[in-house]
Amino acid sequence: MELNLNGRTALITGGSRGIGYATAQMLAAEGCHLHLASRSVADLKSARSKLAAAHRGNVSIHPLDMSVSANAVKLAKACGPVDILINNAGAIPQGTVTTMDEGTWRKAWDLKVFGFINLTREVYRDMCTRKRGVIVNVVGIGGERPTANYLAGSMANASLMAMSRALGAESVEYGVRVFAVNPGAIETDRSVVPFKTRAKAELGDENRWRELTTGFPFGRLGTAAELAAVIVFLASDRGSYVSGTVVTVDGGATGRNYVYPPFGGALDNAPEPNSARKTAARGKRG
Repeated sequence: MELNLNGRTALITGGSRGIGYATAQMLAAEGCHLHLASRSVADLKSARSKLAAAHRGNVSIHPLDMSVSANAVKLAKACGPVDILINNAGAIPQGTVTTMDEGTWRKAWDLKVFGFINLTREVYRDMCTRKRGVIVNVVGIGGERPTANYLAGSMANASLMAMSRALGAESVEYGVRVFAVNPGAIETDRSVVPFKTRAKAELGDENRWRELTTGFPFGRLGTAAELAAVIVFLASDRGSYVSGTVVTVDGGATGRNYVYPPFGGALDNAPEPNSARKTAARGKRG
């Protein structure tokens, strides 16, 4: 399917690893020129090298901390006109209202909430002037299923969902689309770590961590490529009537009975493997 993305310019924050990098790969394969922003110079250089070896588009890297407000202005100016902005940088730790101190809370929101807001402000202004552009906010299902032990993350995600809906309703008047994508449990380096820790403790071998994910939809975690495919499709001309909405990519997890944190910390309440749940169910029936 032709997505009509060849020659367009995309800016991806948190673009050197995980979901951001998977999205960069797909955009590059479609012929996009890329700007990748991240705090890690080494990760950015590695991402640029791999993308340049596989694709012909230009790849520029920007080692910046998006929790610093001035960097949003700096990044927008450095990248020039952007056709697609993908706000993706940011991770918020678990914690309750009593266990998370104000400093930790503010630091997390400076990156995940205000980082999104500040960069959107700069890029959106130019897109409206040019009467074209797409802004994708990669948020997380914590905003759909808020929990007390992931309060800062739940509140942050809910606010970004609200921004995406409200701004995306207005943006169409200027030829611009804004929407959010909510990933569920996605397999990335960061998300695998707690599973490996738990597998080592419970199964004696961290390499058996996948055995702990069979309770998730389809018996596994989602992949970064699966999520990236949704992001890229909706950011393309094929998604041209999508704005002001939130698209959930979680295998149907939000409609199930269990709740898990979107990798804001250890997955203490991750669903049990299917075999364990079946054994427990038989025990109750007996």
